[in-house]
Amino acid sequence: MMSLRNLYTEVILDHYKKPRNKREIANPTHHAKGHNPLCGDKLDLYIRVDGDTISDIGFTGVGCAIHTASTSMLTEKVKGKKLSEVRGVIAAFIEMLVGNKAAATELLGELVVLEGVKDLHARVKCATLSWHTLDLALFGGEAGAAESSEGLDMAQ
Repeated sequence: MMSLRNLYTEVILDHYKKPRNKREIANPTHHAKGHNPLCGDKLDLYIRVDGDTISDIGFTGVGCAIHTASTSMLTEKVKGKKLSEVRGVIAAFIEMLVGNKAAATELLGELVVLEGVKDLHARVKCATLSWHTLDLALFGGEAGAAESSEGLDMAQ
């Protein structure tokens, strides 16, 4: 029988080898760049919001397995969600990896496979980069063109 740890590893490797939504989307309403200088992860996140719902999301860039898997899983998790829901998912994911209290893992679904990353301190930024980038694009940047690499290199 496959152990839970092996199952988690397989999910992460599957998203790394076959990243979902790895593409630039047409006519994004929001865009942000992320960069992790410690690992070299870089991404451009493209989001189209219709009303208050993410109708499409895609990313381009390069990164390690944890970064790519986390970003792929992010796109699957938030596509079709209302912005108010997305804000909660972002907070829960960041809390799961860097927080001091129990995260609301029921919001995260399959994303809990990345919880073990919190024990690999050097990889936490890899896993959270796309989530900080999404937060910047949707809630912290200027409408339609949020862009920062310095702000995303912040210490966790």
